[in-house]
Amino acid sequence: MSMVNALTRVQTVIKLDRQTGASLAFLVGVITLMLLGAIRVIDWMSDEQQLPLSQLVMEGDQTHVTAAQVRKAVLSGGELKSFMLQDVNRIQANIEALPWVKQVAVRKQWPDTLKVHITEYRASAIWNGQKLLTPDGAVFNGAPQDVADKKLVSLHGNTGTSAEVLHTSRELERQLQRIGLSIQALSLNMRRSWRIVTRDGVRIELGRKARQERLARLVHLYPRIKAQNKAIAYVDLRYDTGAAVGWKTEADDANRQN
Repeated sequence: MSMVNALTRVQTVIKLDRQTGASLAFLVGVITLMLLGAIRVIDWMSDEQQLPLSQLVMEGDQTHVTAAQVRKAVLSGGELKSFMLQDVNRIQANIEALPWVKQVAVRKQWPDTLKVHITEYRASAIWNGQKLLTPDGAVFNGAPQDVADKKLVSLHGNTGTSAEVLHTSRELERQLQRIGLSIQALSLNMRRSWRIVTRDGVRIELGRKARQERLARLVHLYPRIKAQNKAIAYVDLRYDTGAAVGWKTEADDANRQN
């Protein structure tokens, strides 16, 4: 009886070993098929001919940034990869390098589209004749000719003074409007001396000190200066009291017309 039980136990063990081997073989086969399938899917997704990026959609501001500029920026890194493998961060960096682009978001839309949302800079003034300023005085690389129709004030100063010069131009403009003048150009030189050129061509020298006091003096004196019925060339306020006034000549008028 005990011998029969022993044989039964042996047979049972042998039977279980066979089941385990078959299960292991089946599992290995399944994993192998999954791996092969994954490799084929990856190959398919990485094939530009299977999932090509073929459309570019622009959204947001498009006043100064053109579709042609964006397309060139998108393709500047070489041929696009497939939809699944394309690095949008690289494309975003290339578009951000465009002069008028303040912010950009790039995303992919299934199955073949790149969507680009652009926020442009807002120009508030011309800076040193070559660049532009935002409303808060930050310098950006927009070209002054792009905003020629807006007749923006032209500001000049050293590196790091753009916000100060812009703020001062607004402050001075409010005061000058009281006597019918408007700023065309404002400069702060290396000696921190202020100079205004009005839109009717009057040069106003404020100097380095007591800017507000000197401007108030101009507002007080200007009606008497205008009463002379002569074309004003400049008003120099770099004195403790009063002002020096220069008058335009016929030669000055002729040069201005030319």
